[in-house]
Amino acid sequence: MDGLAIILVLSATLVHALWNLMVKKAGGDLIFIWLFASVSVAVYAPISAYIIWIKRFYVSPQGLLFIFISALLHLLYFFLLQRGYKKGDLSLVYPLARGTGPMLSILAAILYFGERPGTLAIIGASLVIFGVFNLSGGLRLFRRHEAEVGWALRYGIFSGVVIASYTLWDKQAVSVLIIPPIILDWASSITRMIVLCPYAVKRWSEVKDQWKRNKRFVVGVAVFNPLSYILILTAMVFAPVSYIAPARELSILFVSLLGTRLLAERHSRQRLISACIIILGVIGLSLG
Repeated sequence: MDGLAIILVLSATLVHALWNLMVKKAGGDLIFIWLFASVSVAVYAPISAYIIWIKRFYVSPQGLLFIFISALLHLLYFFLLQRGYKKGDLSLVYPLARGTGPMLSILAAILYFGERPGTLAIIGASLVIFGVFNLSGGLRLFRRHEAEVGWALRYGIFSGVVIASYTLWDKQAVSVLIIPPIILDWASSITRMIVLCPYAVKRWSEVKDQWKRNKRFVVGVAVFNPLSYILILTAMVFAPVSYIAPARELSILFVSLLGTRLLAERHSRQRLISACIIILGVIGLSLG
């Protein structure tokens, strides 16, 4: 993976950690998703309009289908992630989601896209994935019997499956159909806003209450969520999914730090060791 791709991915991981912290603190639901999708549409409208009108970008019917399905996958991801955060810690749900996604993405990229990462890259990816699961507690997580923890695990893993799905789907959109990353994400936000609009209108009092209580989180996620993914999509235009997907797991380091400092979540020796394993894995990816 070349230097530009590494810079894009590292920048995306920090931004990604920040918006996940905001989602956790907001404790939102579908209303929260509709609000930040709506704000995202407004924030990224000028640059999207520039690309469409000035650059005369045209979206084919096939491209519109890719955008629509991508929007639905991201909507499902946000829903599962928020449900998971309501059931468990940020440092529990996030690593499970981020660990499951890349593992499935790499397998699919090798099987279906014909990507052939080098030996060092495969070792690096394996270290990243192992570090993520070890950071979240390893196999001990699955021996906990509390109902809330069990649901947190399920939502984390289900989120990871959706992450793998939209990563591979969107890879095709930006690298094969040549849909600009900003347009893909912006159109996806518009679709989510429209799909959830009837739900929001019927609960307008909840919308006003959510905006009043969590306005700063809504705006923060509206800006940072698209930005983090646009950076990743841009990297995917010229770099393999099997390299990018695991490298994104550096966000686990930022989440662990944010969770420890701001949410008072425990930060054990095991998590420090796991963080070092993740760093070694990313070095392997960059050299592979």
